Amino acid sequence: MNENGNPPRVNLRRASFTCVGLGTFLFLAAGTLRWAGAWVFLLEITIGGLITEAWLARHDPGLLAERRTARGQAGWDRVITMIMPLLWLTWLPLMALDAVRYQTSIAPFWLQCAGAAMIAASFYIVYRTYRENSYAAPVVKIQRERGHAAVTTGPYAYVRHPIYASGLLTYVGTPLLLGSWYGLAIVPVMAALLGLRSLMEERMLTAELDGYAEYLARVRYRLVPMVW
Repeated sequence: MNENGNPPRVNLRRASFTCVGLGTFLFLAAGTLRWAGAWVFLLEITIGGLITEAWLARHDPGLLAERRTARGQAGWDRVITMIMPLLWLTWLPLMALDAVRYQTSIAPFWLQCAGAAMIAASFYIVYRTYRENSYAAPVVKIQRERGHAAVTTGPYAYVRHPIYASGLLTYVGTPLLLGSWYGLAIVPVMAALLGLRSLMEERMLTAELDGYAEYLARVRYRLVPMVW
């Protein structure tokens, strides 16, 4: 339920604002609207987000409402979640300058298609995660009022942080789709932030969430199976 006691609905206004905002950063830096990769990126992000919200509104309105609040967020997590959007807002114009305005990077079409597929796959992982985990809040916290428990099924049987894994796919897929090698070079920095957040989250959950230490002992990998 939202603050008015009503079930949450799909937020079309926020989706439109996000699409226009990201498009502004991309197209202003590119100096043109004739950039197919950017249009595909915006369509994927917008449509994927709307479909995800629509599914949550129907099947798990409690989680949708939870994902629209940051109350109870740990202080260290607040710092990380402030840095990451700032990185995005510098990353996107950099890729526009690189791939379109100055054309210092040229990516083959098949690689751009692979990037689009990665972004689509990231939304599927998000959907599978939400289906298994009704406590997948956007911030790191213990949701005692919602009966927070360790989730071990679905994608959690393979990696400890499937939402972060989906984020990593988006980080890699976006510069490939937009055709920017410079953008791809920034991905390790963003991946390092995800890795740091996962480590800090595990430390907190191990100390405060029943059953989480046992879960860590069973599932070895955090973001990428057979890697880390």
